[in-house]
Amino acid sequence: MPLSATRSKHRFTVEYPINASPKILYPYLASASGLGHWFCQKVRLDEQHHFIFTWDGQDHYAEMNSHRTNRSVRFVFLDKNRRHTPDANFLDFTIESSELTQEVFLRVIDYSEETDEIELQEMWDNLVQNLREQVGG
Repeated sequence: MPLSATRSKHRFTVEYPINASPKILYPYLASASGLGHWFCQKVRLDEQHHFIFTWDGQDHYAEMNSHRTNRSVRFVFLDKNRRHTPDANFLDFTIESSELTQEVFLRVIDYSEETDEIELQEMWDNLVQNLREQVGG
């Protein structure tokens, strides 16, 4: 299929204040057990260290392709055969803190086929509320 016939991707970016230190927050973003508490029904690792995210009974495979401890993590989604695809969906979590105010923010970049900004905003608002409940923030 020519590239022009594929669905276009949408980059959705949102920031949330989180009342927790980066050291407390990071494991909830970068580990299967941490993500499983707030992000989806279940998260596990396979033998190749691919993350398997389960939503609505469906498995989705991703690879953590970059991370900086207590700062950021990026998951790039793979096809059902656990292979890389061109222009793959990805999720990027970045923890930013203000030296001046000591505030901590979580920036989320969701790059996918989903284009409904209102639906994405509501989904991430709910997910981050779940995360805040887990980290006490």
